[in-house]
Amino acid sequence: MDLYEEELDNYFDQSIADYKQGTTRIEKQLPKMVQGYFDFTKASFEEGSINQKYKQLMALSISIYAKDDYCIIYHTKGAVEQGATEEEIMESIAVSSALGGGTAFSQGVTLALDTFDYYKKQQTH
Repeated sequence: MDLYEEELDNYFDQSIADYKQGTTRIEKQLPKMVQGYFDFTKASFEEGSINQKYKQLMALSISIYAKDDYCIIYHTKGAVEQGATEEEIMESIAVSSALGGGTAFSQGVTLALDTFDYYKKQQTH
């Protein structure tokens, strides 16, 4: 593993850890609000008429459009875990870019694809 790959390992996993740490901090002060948010989010991503993979891909597209780095990483990881292919990730980037233009495209072809590569590689190890 070269230095760049090690930095990516730390970046993606550290970003998710940072999110979880921030969540724990706010949960101490606003436990009902955080629990309500988590309950809502969990229900939103449960299997239904739309399967979990496509829900993760939709969330990824919205995250790219919103330029939300943490959610791009989180939902790319979720999509990989649900079996999304590189082509499906790329199509999600394209849909987001059609609405969000250059900023969405740049987030997609960098952060989303780098995250996909990282977590896809983790599945094979």
